[in-house]
Amino acid sequence: MPQLFDSGNSAWLIMAAAMVLLMAPGLAFFYGGMVKTGQVIAMLKMCFGCVVLVSILWFAVGYSLAFGKDAGGLGVIGSFDHVFMTGVGLDSRTGSIPTVTFSVFHMSFAIVTVALISGSVAGRAKMRGWLVFASAWTLLVYVPMAHWVFSPDGWVAKQLGAVDFSGGTVVELASGAAGLALAAVAGRRADFERKPIRPHNLPLVVIGLALLWFGWFGFNTGSSLGVPGAAPMAFVNTQFAAGAAMAGWAVTSWWRTRQVGLLDISMGAVTGMVAMTPAAGDLTPMWASVIGFLAGLTCAFAISWKYRFGVDDTLDVVGIHGWGGLFGMVMAGLAATGVMTGKKGLLYGGGWDLLGKQLVAVLVIGLFAFAMTALIGKVVDLTVGLRQSPHAVEEEHEQVYQNDWDVQFKEIADALRGSGIDEGGKQADPSALLEQVRRILEADPEQLRE
Repeated sequence: MPQLFDSGNSAWLIMAAAMVLLMAPGLAFFYGGMVKTGQVIAMLKMCFGCVVLVSILWFAVGYSLAFGKDAGGLGVIGSFDHVFMTGVGLDSRTGSIPTVTFSVFHMSFAIVTVALISGSVAGRAKMRGWLVFASAWTLLVYVPMAHWVFSPDGWVAKQLGAVDFSGGTVVELASGAAGLALAAVAGRRADFERKPIRPHNLPLVVIGLALLWFGWFGFNTGSSLGVPGAAPMAFVNTQFAAGAAMAGWAVTSWWRTRQVGLLDISMGAVTGMVAMTPAAGDLTPMWASVIGFLAGLTCAFAISWKYRFGVDDTLDVVGIHGWGGLFGMVMAGLAATGVMTGKKGLLYGGGWDLLGKQLVAVLVIGLFAFAMTALIGKVVDLTVGLRQSPHAVEEEHEQVYQNDWDVQFKEIADALRGSGIDEGGKQADPSALLEQVRRILEADPEQLRE
């Protein structure tokens, strides 16, 4: 029996798929640390809900429509040949990779993409509405785009011939455009422009960043699917771009505020990896560093555009992923070496051809993601509801914290009863002190909890 699979490539793709799947909890922690304390649980549920929903939808019909035989030969959508993974067995292969591994790898892309959008409506999306939106968006927006870009028969990959190594359009640009549309549909927070969100837990943000960073190595290297040299180059370029972007963001932050915080460099690292997504395996390390630095520099400005346009993109999905993905696609048109794809950028003698194709892909996919998201978001808002009421937010806040504070009150009172003496040497009144603490918390609970 002839050897069907490349064991090395197959083993690495399994590892890469597991690494990308780890990005979902990483994103949950990253977002969870950035929001207010009363919104952490909802943020975690929104991200982990995507893991459940997208996995089921991908198994049922998503993989078939994204990578099944092209319907009509137009490169727009796949077929229903592999519904519920029908026809995908132990000997099925995609190139030299087992098809089941390939399917799980791309399923992890879909999960992360949908979860990214949740940051644009953090703190004000109704959970039921979000889950309905995430399901519809996966099938109606992500799956067709995955066919366009990742399937050999897709119109972006085949007819247009644009370069998108790991999803600069499908994942990054699309999530940014979708975040912009969904934030506009959901409306602004009451304190938007007056009270910027202060991350309640920076260590949690860094833990999330570490998981995202680790997962991004699988994200960018796994997409090579065995192209010689592409995976190692993607690995190196991802690291260099992340580090350079941290420096670029820090420069912008220092120039604007004369301060560089931990959150600044954390967001900078993400922008560098975003910008590497379109062509990580087809750039030199020098260009990866330059692109990363410029991405960090410009994305730090881009996140402030929401105030100019009045769109409440809570956790800056548009400025980081939307602008970062667009920037990376354009730079691929300039600096792609052609080693992996055979398509050289303008600076490597490829002329204007590839750059023009990159711009067409960015324009079409960006507009498609924005328009479809606005439509889906509006339908969801009119049916099950998208925006969470202020009363529901308060209930979530109380559900998370009321028991914790009651325990702390009891500990204070028990400690005072045990000593019986206050700081002045007089008999302490535990009930009076307990009442005083309650009044302080009721007057400004958010300040003390943060």
